[in-house]
Amino acid sequence: MAKVIMVQGTMSNSGKSFLVAGLCRVLKRKGFKVAPFKSQNMALNSYITKEGMEMGRAQVMQAEAAGISPTVEMNPILLKPTSNTGSQVILNGKVHSNMSASDYYKNKRAFIPYILEAYNKLCEEYDIIVIEGAGSPAEINLNENDIVNMGLAKLVNSPVLLVADIDRGGVFASIYGTVALMDDDAKNRIKGIVINKFRGDKNLLTPGFEMLDEHFKKIDANIPVLGVIPMRKIDIDDEDSLSERLDTENVIFDTNKINIAVIKLPHISNFTDFNPLSRRKEIVMKYITSPKEMEDADLIIIPGTKNTLYDLRWLKSMGFNHDNLEMKNLIGICGGFQMLGNDLIDKYGVEEGGSEIGLKLLHFSTVFSKNKTTRQTETEIINYPDFIDTLYDSGIIGYEIHMGSTISHNEIPFTKSDITDNGGFVNKNIMGTYIHGIFENDNFVDAIIRGLSKKNSKKVTSDTKINDFNTYKESQYDLLADLIEESLDIDAIMDILVKSEK
Repeated sequence: MAKVIMVQGTMSNSGKSFLVAGLCRVLKRKGFKVAPFKSQNMALNSYITKEGMEMGRAQVMQAEAAGISPTVEMNPILLKPTSNTGSQVILNGKVHSNMSASDYYKNKRAFIPYILEAYNKLCEEYDIIVIEGAGSPAEINLNENDIVNMGLAKLVNSPVLLVADIDRGGVFASIYGTVALMDDDAKNRIKGIVINKFRGDKNLLTPGFEMLDEHFKKIDANIPVLGVIPMRKIDIDDEDSLSERLDTENVIFDTNKINIAVIKLPHISNFTDFNPLSRRKEIVMKYITSPKEMEDADLIIIPGTKNTLYDLRWLKSMGFNHDNLEMKNLIGICGGFQMLGNDLIDKYGVEEGGSEIGLKLLHFSTVFSKNKTTRQTETEIINYPDFIDTLYDSGIIGYEIHMGSTISHNEIPFTKSDITDNGGFVNKNIMGTYIHGIFENDNFVDAIIRGLSKKNSKKVTSDTKINDFNTYKESQYDLLADLIEESLDIDAIMDILVKSEK
């Protein structure tokens, strides 16, 4: 059976996903078969496996770092928020139900058998499992029914690394406070502290480590600091809406580049779709919330959303409408695609129920269904909007995640008819598609850059040195592993692993 180690954080966005991915890559380079695991993930960024199962993007990213194919066992429970108080519950890759936060909390221990079944399956296939916690283990109001932090660590008898974000300030208080709120068993499980996102001279922290150790003695804790990870830009997928990628208020469009504005919907999902665009030197990408911000944009994108009807109403309330979008070069992805049509009908209450008039930029209707379409996609583009240059190789790959289907009113299909609703529709300067991950197709992004350059009379210099997207991602995982190896006491971590028991 596999050895195991768990990464928990003093707070959300402390660097758990980042550290798990880095450890997966480090262990892979040491010759181990390693897999990530997160029992319960709350995120609007999801992915579809080759088996058609839905899981969180963070574990997909970590699986890539480990050099393995993602499987739903790595994330048996995915919570996709539909409102401030409720989520769609994805169990083993399929929709289980919609539940309020209080109902889920009352019933979540019933999911433990599914969690252990997934975990044990991974243990049979891999040498090491690196587990990611969620939020903070010091949320004492939730600990009684915990299945993702110390509750899970106890279930699988895992040692724990505690990671803290120093960039937000108060790092020693967050570390000490987290440990002080734990019972003795939980304290004893924490085998090391990792400080993340440090800027400056690490020697200045040494007195703090010594004082932290003295404070730990007062609560019968003996936990060493295993390293300090400096702040460094490494381009890997982010997990949720706390991502710094979405904070682009200070980004300024460049007349010598292709300027892309992504509308930041309240329930934006799968914003990882746009990471391939943001890495291109020929592109400036900005998230926007008002029509005024799109004036200098060469391309507008309406992204996916977990609550299409709500976000469509928000879009209209912010001033986006048929008239100011009609002449823009425009792409809608998934929920954003559905908004481009004539109307959206939710007669089964899949989201909020009722119906809403669409933007009427493409002529089709969307009817939400109780069943969710989840599958990987490999198809061929047959028609292009006028701002995309024709591809020499028109094949594209991606994946679909949606609970609606479109009824076309003689619109032009985007792809061959071998996928749902022709993969979307095109009409002059407007394009909509259900295909997530479409911008991971380098040829497609190249065609967008060429097409917009021609249409808007821009002389955009192509970045001839850029790697294909998969090669680029691999290079980032190696940079991450290098950073982890330089910053942490890997020998101590290996010793913790050796002592771990199933």
